[in-house]
Amino acid sequence: MDDHRTTDAEGGTRTTIIERRGGGGTILLAIVLLFAVAVGAFYLFTMAPQRNARDKAITGAADSVSRTADKIGDAVDQNK
Repeated sequence: MDDHRTTDAEGGTRTTIIERRGGGGTILLAIVLLFAVAVGAFYLFTMAPQRNARDKAITGAADSVSRTADKIGDAVDQNK
């Protein structure tokens, strides 16, 4: 937003002063960006442990299936 001010000095000269002022949009944008970063960080830090726990459970199940398959294979080999 521009603010125009005109002053008349003695001797007939005229001086125009233009002052620039921000509309506050930058501050609003910074607040929205800060909020988005905070929400993203919260999501990252709360979801990562859950994801790790799920991955460990899947890995454990796959290891169990692998051990069982090995036992079955050994049993079949012994019966031949």
